[in-house]
Amino acid sequence: MTDVMLDYENEFPVEIQAPDISAYKSGNVGVDYIHTFDSGKEGPHVFISAVVHGNEPCGALALDWLFKNNARPTKGKLSLGFMNVKAYLAYDPENPNRTRWVDEDFNRLWAPGLLDDLSRKKTNEFERARIVRPILSDVDFLLDIHSMQKPCVPLMMAGMEEKGLILAKSVGMNMSTIIDSGHKEGMRMRDFGGFSDPKSAKNALLVECGQHWAKSSEPIAIETTIRFIKNAGIMSNDFGLEILSSSQNDQKMKSFKVGEIVTIKTGNFKFKQDWQGFDHLDKGTIIGHDDDEPILAPYETTVLIMPTKRLFVGKTAVRLAYPLD
Repeated sequence: MTDVMLDYENEFPVEIQAPDISAYKSGNVGVDYIHTFDSGKEGPHVFISAVVHGNEPCGALALDWLFKNNARPTKGKLSLGFMNVKAYLAYDPENPNRTRWVDEDFNRLWAPGLLDDLSRKKTNEFERARIVRPILSDVDFLLDIHSMQKPCVPLMMAGMEEKGLILAKSVGMNMSTIIDSGHKEGMRMRDFGGFSDPKSAKNALLVECGQHWAKSSEPIAIETTIRFIKNAGIMSNDFGLEILSSSQNDQKMKSFKVGEIVTIKTGNFKFKQDWQGFDHLDKGTIIGHDDDEPILAPYETTVLIMPTKRLFVGKTAVRLAYPLD
């Protein structure tokens, strides 16, 4: 049975084909769909994760590219992981919204202690997260590949710590980078453990590559992955050069900080208009209403970060950011 939160029609063309990942089922670390390649030489452990949400195929395309190009580290370790596999394997391009998750959002389960709460409902996502957690706990650098509901420029989500912004700059994708704490409904995987600890050398980025099924999201996912791995220093110098030499990224890296998270309070939340994401609004502009409460743009330049189509109580409606540059 489809979760009612996912039962809405798709209004966008499906331009990319979700790859067949069945060849990657037998992982080499005792977990299906997780592969770790160890160079045997000292260096960081880099993890590239895809399909945290089952209806976001661009990450699967990036991992498929790595597998097919026999990506192997010259030092350290490289792990490639398909995360919410059950949701992804149910993906249907005729109804692509419905396979975002099976029971709940995999990317809200990573707060301290949550995965140890065995009194909690044993959902597909909860059980899978518990299985992959030991591997993730060993990771030094995580790139979590995502995409967005609506057409929007690619965005890099760097977390709340300065180290995330520094990492985003060093990767060099020149896309707008968002400093934010995620969602009130639950912690993201990119914020798990040491990734969000300012005292830890561990670090993570979450990349939003564009609209879920837009053809343009695929090259963004692949290029970001190549740059992330090369930046970690675990690959040969010529790794991915054929992709990087043909890339045409004319964005400039600008930084924005989320200062307010609009969490839906009532069953009568409505946006004033169909915001697309990364809209720039003047202070005081009406963004929408939560029943009778107006939601106003709080900053001189207020930037809307990923307004949702899933308008349910407790969900994030939109995050409100302001420019730092």
